[in-house]
Amino acid sequence: MPNEVTTRERILEATYACIARHGLDRTTLEDVARECDLSRATLYRVFPGGRDDLLREVVVWEMGRFFGQLAEAVAGAPDFASLVEEGLRFARAALTEHAVLQTVLLTEPERLLPLMTVESERPLRFIVEYLIPFLEREESAGRLRPGVSVTDAAEYTGRLLLSLIGSPGTWDLTDPIQTRVLVREHLLAGIITPEALGSP
Repeated sequence: MPNEVTTRERILEATYACIARHGLDRTTLEDVARECDLSRATLYRVFPGGRDDLLREVVVWEMGRFFGQLAEAVAGAPDFASLVEEGLRFARAALTEHAVLQTVLLTEPERLLPLMTVESERPLRFIVEYLIPFLEREESAGRLRPGVSVTDAAEYTGRLLLSLIGSPGTWDLTDPIQTRVLVREHLLAGIITPEALGSP
């Protein structure tokens, strides 16, 4: 019997390729089965909920890959504020350059957005868990504002990051100066001490 993880990954990759080619609405289980050279029965065994289950999981899978790349991109940041700045710039650029996502957002937003909204808690949990060790270091160094807990700070920062990555409003996140001002004067001003943030 094939390895479940390998089979699952193979199906998700095939589904992603089909969505890139046909879009969400026109991607069928037959398309996916052909793409990954597996039977429909195998697809149903791995994704018992069928097509809707598979589409939801491929969104989660791609989100996971996206945030994995984001974590790698900011791994060398010298401090928490710099990590947030670099993370925002990388994530916004990656999102706007994501060909498949941009195509689906243009052609089928009514299909994609509910899937992303339903699964938004998963990337949030990933971001919060990723931020906690960095905030613990800030706390140990006395750079967290008095009365601010690490878990609350991680939750707050994670929610704001997710919101800004998807919809930055008037902020130009390709501009390092604007991003620095946003992060140091607004985003982190309530949780990190002014001395640690420095001047924007």
